[in-house]
Amino acid sequence: MAGQIAERYQTFAALFPGHRELGEELGEGLPGPVVAALRKVPRHLFTPGVPLARAYEDDAVVLPQAGEGSAGRSPVSAPSMIAVMLAQLDVHPGESVLEIGSGGYQAALLRELAGPDGSVTTLDIDPDVVSRARAGLDQAGYRDVRTACGDGEYGAPGYGPFDKIIVAVEAWDVPPAWIGQLAPGGRLVVPLLTRGLPRSWALDRQDGHLVSRSDVPAYFVSMRGAGKYGTWSVPLDEAGVSLWGEEPQPVGMDRAALVGVLAAERSEARTGVTLPMDELPMDKLATRPDLWLVTGPDRCWLYAGMDAVERGLVTPMGLMTRSGRTTNTPALASGGSLAYYGGMRPVDEECTAVEFRAYGHGPHGAELAERLAGHIQAWERDHRTGPGPVLTVHPADTPAGDLPSGYVLNKRHSKIVLSWPEPAR
Repeated sequence: MAGQIAERYQTFAALFPGHRELGEELGEGLPGPVVAALRKVPRHLFTPGVPLARAYEDDAVVLPQAGEGSAGRSPVSAPSMIAVMLAQLDVHPGESVLEIGSGGYQAALLRELAGPDGSVTTLDIDPDVVSRARAGLDQAGYRDVRTACGDGEYGAPGYGPFDKIIVAVEAWDVPPAWIGQLAPGGRLVVPLLTRGLPRSWALDRQDGHLVSRSDVPAYFVSMRGAGKYGTWSVPLDEAGVSLWGEEPQPVGMDRAALVGVLAAERSEARTGVTLPMDELPMDKLATRPDLWLVTGPDRCWLYAGMDAVERGLVTPMGLMTRSGRTTNTPALASGGSLAYYGGMRPVDEECTAVEFRAYGHGPHGAELAERLAGHIQAWERDHRTGPGPVLTVHPADTPAGDLPSGYVLNKRHSKIVLSWPEPAR
């Protein structure tokens, strides 16, 4: 079995050649200490009851939960996702680290990175998850990793301050405890739902607020407890197509009038914005448009199963894909009308490039589609080249005049600002 495990870890190393999501920050590969930790920590000890081959695949492993109050599933994240987030976190030997959302495996990796002079605390709201993590850590030889049961919204009071905090569940907000328990100059890495778009942000503490250093796409189960957030959803037809978004829903949206709106004639708005085929998928772009696409009033998401796409009921861009059978696309809803970004069409028979388009349905669908087209044209004009946006997190009571210019998201505990650089003229 030892030989099998060693072979699996060699496979791990092959899986992590570049992670272009982090671009130049990672250079040509993951940091050596992260790769070394992945090779050393026995992942199978943290996935009890799972076949050895499955435990070492580059995929999330979902373990059953039977405890009272359990969410019904407890995933151990995919190794590649963990590796990229650990690269974002950049743990140094001797540092103190807090993990929110446990399972044991990532805590063991953190222990390897922090070294014998560092410390790791891993916290989860579910006592069954904490017990399983404790058992795996003990069996793997990481008895000095501290495990704690509690609501991650409040961090781990009494154990900080921490040089680094990593959150392994999807959060809607950044609670004050996370910033308060982070040492000055420390770093928080969190999968933050940013207007419905899940991304892992590396955020450094500076003068009482947080400033982003990198971001990557990331999918995690949602926070439970006090940090739980709400979403709204409107079914558009019986084929499983719906609109959804974070609470509150767009002002002026007529939920009843939107039901069946896809049966209305579809209008199309061309943008003139094209991407060469060698720049697809869009994560090859120096500045991706995904965060830009989800800003603006009334913005939401169109969710569709692939059967609806294959039947031509909708033709979405599919900016995000949660699985092989579903797709989410930025959309706009107002009254009983909607528009969404459509699948990019080839510009010529040779398919050398594709063009962004928008589709609309309902009485004002054509107008909404033109608004979406104008938004992607603004990205082309002002933000396609140069650095992407910077995300900053400020206390909720921060006066508007003290915030940087940009798109402001008002959360329960904070004001989150996405700031794009001034366009070159």
